[in-house]
Amino acid sequence: MTEDRNALPYTDTKPVGAADFYTAINATFRFIFNRFGRDGLLRYWHELGTRYYAPVSQQWSKGGLQSVAEYWRAFFDAEPNAEAEVSLHANEVCVVVTTCPAIRHLRAQAREIMPTFCQQCYFVSDAMAEPAGMTVRVKGGNGSCVQRFIKRSDCSAAQNIEDIATAS
Repeated sequence: MTEDRNALPYTDTKPVGAADFYTAINATFRFIFNRFGRDGLLRYWHELGTRYYAPVSQQWSKGGLQSVAEYWRAFFDAEPNAEAEVSLHANEVCVVVTTCPAIRHLRAQAREIMPTFCQQCYFVSDAMAEPAGMTVRVKGGNGSCVQRFIKRSDCSAAQNIEDIATAS
């Protein structure tokens, strides 16, 4: 991975993030789902992608796929116990996550993982990518996955949610 954390649009003085955050987001997703249903959870994920991650979307709009690759390298460098490889190709960025830090931490803490937990990677990332004219396709989940960031114009098939594993 890279030492360059400038690709992240926020400042954090810690070398890596705090793993307890994963417990909090898992609980947040469950609360929203139980209170507002699937549609409410999808709205929440979309808002995260469009509002909270707006600075990332702006970087991607300006820098294209190179910025996408830089962001994900810096992101996974800052995630505790993450194992991921990010590769930049002519028409896509491929993120191969061999150890998802969130799933790993939740399992280590014996937490009940929200079954749709891994779907956030598609819904949040797609909302982030849309303003930059990109989309994402996710395959796998439940601890490891492949995420492909591609230009919307180059993508004819919609994301098949069934391609994203149920988390447990």
